[in-house]
Amino acid sequence: MSSQTRRALLSVSDKSGIEAFARELVRRGLELVSTGGTARALRDVGLPVISVSDITGHAEIMDGRVKTLHPAIHGPLLARRDHPSDLEALEAHGYGRFDVVAVNLYPFRETIAAGGISVDEAMEQVDIGGPTMIRAAAKNHKHVWVAVDPADYGEVLDALDGTVDDPDALRRRLAAQVFRHISSYDSAVADFLEGASTGGGGEAYPPLRQESWTLKETLRYGENPDQKAALYVPAGMTPHGIAAMTQLQGKELSYNNLLDLDGALLSLAPFARTSRAAAVIVKHTTPCGIGVGRSLAEAFHRALATDPVSAFGGIIAVNRPLDGETAEAMANMFLECIVAPSLTPEAEAILAAKKNLRVLVFPAGANATELLDSLGRAWDRELVRSISGGFLLQDPCPPPFFGVEDDQWQVVTERTPSDQERADLAFAWAAIYGVKSNAILLAREGATLGIGAGQMSRVDASRLAVLKAQDQGHTLEGAVLASDAFFPFRDGVDAAADAGIRAIIQPGGSVRDPEVIEAANRHGIAMIFTGRRLFRH
Repeated sequence: MSSQTRRALLSVSDKSGIEAFARELVRRGLELVSTGGTARALRDVGLPVISVSDITGHAEIMDGRVKTLHPAIHGPLLARRDHPSDLEALEAHGYGRFDVVAVNLYPFRETIAAGGISVDEAMEQVDIGGPTMIRAAAKNHKHVWVAVDPADYGEVLDALDGTVDDPDALRRRLAAQVFRHISSYDSAVADFLEGASTGGGGEAYPPLRQESWTLKETLRYGENPDQKAALYVPAGMTPHGIAAMTQLQGKELSYNNLLDLDGALLSLAPFARTSRAAAVIVKHTTPCGIGVGRSLAEAFHRALATDPVSAFGGIIAVNRPLDGETAEAMANMFLECIVAPSLTPEAEAILAAKKNLRVLVFPAGANATELLDSLGRAWDRELVRSISGGFLLQDPCPPPFFGVEDDQWQVVTERTPSDQERADLAFAWAAIYGVKSNAILLAREGATLGIGAGQMSRVDASRLAVLKAQDQGHTLEGAVLASDAFFPFRDGVDAAADAGIRAIIQPGGSVRDPEVIEAANRHGIAMIFTGRRLFRH
């Protein structure tokens, strides 16, 4: 085999885009060399593929644990084209050369994210040959194109065609991405083993935490116009969360848009498992209206009725495909963003007339229930908050799913909630999940009536929620109240009773719980303790 033979080495666990990339490489005269599942996938679509074992002259052994660690692979990866001795060595051994390498690693993080994974099972997902190949290619990036992210395949093809303005800069960027990819991968393995060594089953916090992040885009500005901002995503991982959404139309997303979208999807997560349509309207990361209904249009109108003034310029998230009737109603108001699992053609046509409105849909093929359900999981939602001199990390707060009965709830008052009140309390408890603390939420028949958020005292949050409801002409007689934390004093219950509230749901746990319960009994209010706090700072 001549050292002038041009080849591409392809070995990917994330096979998105690999078929099209491989076809274009063949069209440009490169031979394809591949391993295991990647080779089978390419052969299945009729592409000619040389097996790694044909190059090395050695079959894969130990169930594929050893297959690419061979001079016939790493010689072509490391051979410098401007060193005659390197090329002579390739010729002497009959090796070709690798001009392109596309490799990404075993899905270690995705495997451990499922939970309940033993150390032995996790270690089987630790890639050895993959990091070695891309490290070699990145070291020799002056002569080898290397891609670990399918998003970069197009630029590599452009570079092969000579249509890239600064190929040397692109080579360096792709090489840097390799080392970040490996670093992030190794950190995930180390974190898992540190957790396992402390008895945490791979889930305890390690003494050293390292993350690798990739710049996805530079934003127009930050929270205010005089602040710079950018969006980063975890390196080496398939995009998820908001970063995986597809924007169908509208202006580019701003820093504030992204924060509000995060709050909207978080607030929608408790409605992942219900058969009812749900709509959430968010302003400044906290909901100003939530509704459920038999149709999406009904859910939206219920959410909007809570506080149409605050909804101006808001973000809307829904748990069902957006239909024409609901899109028509949304098009009549000024909104920043809409996010939905998908849009009907009628809805797309209606919203297309609003050029600046940002419309996003879930990733193609994504199951809406599973996607929303995953938003509370640790690996999907990095719960990191920066503080001066460091950062805080915490486990996620799982959503209280609407429609899923919680056997921890305890009726603590003389009066038991009626069936309707209990249904309203379940809705209110799910709806308050995304509201900033101190939070009080009033609801009835699948709709929020008033929301008091972010107040310094709980009684003020109660008064604000009542005031919001009264401003919109909502009667509170027979409504229910949810509180994200316990009432430290009975005054919150007294204020609720004065407004006509008939049932309350709250965590309980205050030293003054007996006084609070006594106040509820005196007013004839039914009260449930959930035993769980839902603070959101």
